[in-house]
Amino acid sequence: MGRKVTVAACSLNQWALDFEGNSERILRSIEIAKVHGAKYRLGPELEICGYGCGDHFFESDTLLHSFQVLRNLLESPITQDIICDVGMPIMHHNTRYNCRVLFLNRQVEEYFLPRMIQEITGQDSVPFGFCVLSTKDTCIGSEICAELWNPSSPHIQMGLDGVEIFTNSSASHHELRKADQRINLIKSATTKSGGIYLYANQRGCDGDRVYYDGCSMVAINGDIVAQGAQFSLNDLEVTTATLDLEDVRSYRGELYQSHMPSEPRLCHRIKVDFSLSSGDDVYLPTQQPIKWHFHTPEEEISLGPACWLWDYLRRSGQAGFLLPLSGGVDSSSTACIVHSMCVLLCQAVEDGNSSVLEDVRRVVGDDSYLPQQPKELCGRIFTTCYMGSENSSEDTCSRARDLARQIGSTHMNINIDMAVKGILGIFSVVTGRWPQFRVNGGSLRENLALQNVQARVRMVLAYLFAQLSLWARGKPGGLLVLGSSNVDESLTGYFTKYDCSSADINPIGGISKTDLKSFLLYCIEKFQLTALRHILAAPPTAELEPLTDGQVSQTDEADMGMTYSELSVIGRLRKISKCGPFSMFCKLIHMWKDALSPTEVAQKVKHFFRMYSVNRHKMTTVTPSYHADSYSPDDNRYDIRPFLYNTRWTWQFRCIDKQVTQMTTDPLKQ
Repeated sequence: MGRKVTVAACSLNQWALDFEGNSERILRSIEIAKVHGAKYRLGPELEICGYGCGDHFFESDTLLHSFQVLRNLLESPITQDIICDVGMPIMHHNTRYNCRVLFLNRQVEEYFLPRMIQEITGQDSVPFGFCVLSTKDTCIGSEICAELWNPSSPHIQMGLDGVEIFTNSSASHHELRKADQRINLIKSATTKSGGIYLYANQRGCDGDRVYYDGCSMVAINGDIVAQGAQFSLNDLEVTTATLDLEDVRSYRGELYQSHMPSEPRLCHRIKVDFSLSSGDDVYLPTQQPIKWHFHTPEEEISLGPACWLWDYLRRSGQAGFLLPLSGGVDSSSTACIVHSMCVLLCQAVEDGNSSVLEDVRRVVGDDSYLPQQPKELCGRIFTTCYMGSENSSEDTCSRARDLARQIGSTHMNINIDMAVKGILGIFSVVTGRWPQFRVNGGSLRENLALQNVQARVRMVLAYLFAQLSLWARGKPGGLLVLGSSNVDESLTGYFTKYDCSSADINPIGGISKTDLKSFLLYCIEKFQLTALRHILAAPPTAELEPLTDGQVSQTDEADMGMTYSELSVIGRLRKISKCGPFSMFCKLIHMWKDALSPTEVAQKVKHFFRMYSVNRHKMTTVTPSYHADSYSPDDNRYDIRPFLYNTRWTWQFRCIDKQVTQMTTDPLKQ
C-alpha cells in the first residue's frame, strides 16, 4: 500500500575532533539501520566533528576535516539508497552554523560546495537555511536539541504545514531527574501536533564535564514506540521503528479541522525522487506503544558518572584511578561509582562486547586478561589510600579499610605526620615560630594554617603515589587522581584550596550531600556493600584538629554553621533560583517557619553569604567534575559569577535586618 516507513535514530559515542573514529561509527550506524530496513537514518548533533569542540569550531581545520568526512560518507557504498541525516559545522557568509546535512545517493539539491564535494556530486551548490524534505510519500522536517525546549518550537509550524516526520539531532547531556522532562517534551510535541518524532542523542564523554546519556527514541501521536538505552558502554546503538503514516493522517484529521490557523506559515520544500515506504507493505508489522523505564536518582548516580569515568579512563591512556579514601560519605561515594563502573564493564564483557574487552585489556596492560568479577577487576585498576595523621581516629581508618576490602581496591595506609612536621620545621627555621592548634593555645590563624598544611600534603602524596605506585609494583602506567568534594561544599568553599579535593577529575562534584547519602543506601542493597552502614552513621568530619580522648572533636556541620540539608536548600536558591541575600531570606522564612525564627533564618543567610563571598576565589581551582545538576557551581561553565566579592554585603544585610525588625514588632507579619 506504500504507507509504512522504517526510520532509525542513532546514539553514537562520538569524541571531539576524533574524525576517523567518528566517521567509522557513523558508517556502522548507517549499515545497521539499513539491515533493519530503515530508509531514513538520523544521527546526533554535530556527530562528524563531535559536539564538545568548544573554540575548535572557530578553526578552519575543523571545517576542512568535517567536509573530508562528508566526502568519505558520500563515496561509501554503505550510504546508498537511504536518506542520511548527519550533523556538522558549516560556514556560510562568514558565519558558522550548527547544521544538518541530508544526502541521498550523492544527489543534493544556494550554498556553494567545496571542490572536494563538487567532484563527486557534479553539483556546485545546495539550498541553505530552513526547509523541509518532500519524498514521494511523506514530508520530513528537522529541529535541533535546543529548539525542542523552545516555547515556539519549529515542529509546530512544520506540523501545520503538513510535515509528518520530525527529526531531532541532539547533544543533550545527562542531569539527575532530567530524563522525564525530555520524554514529556517529545510526547507533548506529537500529542498536540500529531506526527512521528525521531530523536537521536549523543552518548558518552566527548572530552568535557558532561555525559551524554543516549536515550534515542521514536514517538508517534503522543506515544513512545521505541526506546534506546539511557546508559550504555556500547559505542553505538541504532533504534529503529516501523510506523504507519496513515495513523498520523487519521490523528490529524479531526485535530487540524478545528485548530488549523487561517494562514499557516509555509515551509520551503526540497523535493527528492525517493520513497521511504514500499508498494507492498500491508503485512509489515508496526511498533506499538511502550512504557518508558525511568531510572531513580540513585541509579542515575550509579550509572552516569560510572560511564563517564570509563570513557575518561580508556581515552586518557592511563592505567587506572587513585582515590584518597577517608572513610566518609564523599570519598566512599566516589569509590562506589568506580565499583559500579567495574560492574558495568564485567557485564559488558559477559554480554560479548569485544570493544569493551579490548579497552579493558589495554588499560590493564594484559592482552590475555579476561575480567571475571567486578571485585577482581577493581583490584587491577583502582587504588585507594587512607592518609592518616595524629589527628585521625581509628574509626575512620577501619571504615576506609572495610569498604576497600568489599569493593576489591588495592588499598594502602599512609601516615602523613612526618611530611607535615617536615614542612612546619622549614617554617620554624625561617621564622623561629612554631604554630599551635587552638586547643593548645594557638590563634585562629595558626589553627587554620595547621589544618590546611595537612590537607595540602595529602594532595601532594596522592599525585606522587598516582605516578609511582604501579611502578613500585612492577606494573606499567600511571593513575588518574579522583576527587571527592560534593557540590554543597564547593558552593560555600568549605575545602582547602589545592588540598586533596584537587584532583584530575571528580565524579561527585555536581551531586549534593543529600543525594550522595541516598546513593550509598542504594549501594548497600544493590552491591551488598555493608561497610557503608558505618560510614553513613558517622558524623562528617575532616579530622584536621587534635582528637579529644581519642575521639573526633571537629565536625563539618559545626564548622559550616549549618547542616548539609540546610546548605543544599540555600545553594539551590542561590544557584538555580538566582536569589540574593534579601530574596533568599524572604523565601526561607516561609520554608523554615516551623523550625527557625526569622532572626535565626537571617543569621544563617548572612553566614552563608559571608562564607560564599570569602571563599568564592576557590571556584577558579575546582577540579573538573561530572555535571550532574544545574546546581553545579563549576566556575565559568555553569555559574558565571565573579570570584571577588564585597564580603560585607552592607546594603543587602541592612534590608534583611529591617525586615526582621518589622516582623518582630508586628506578629501579624510573621
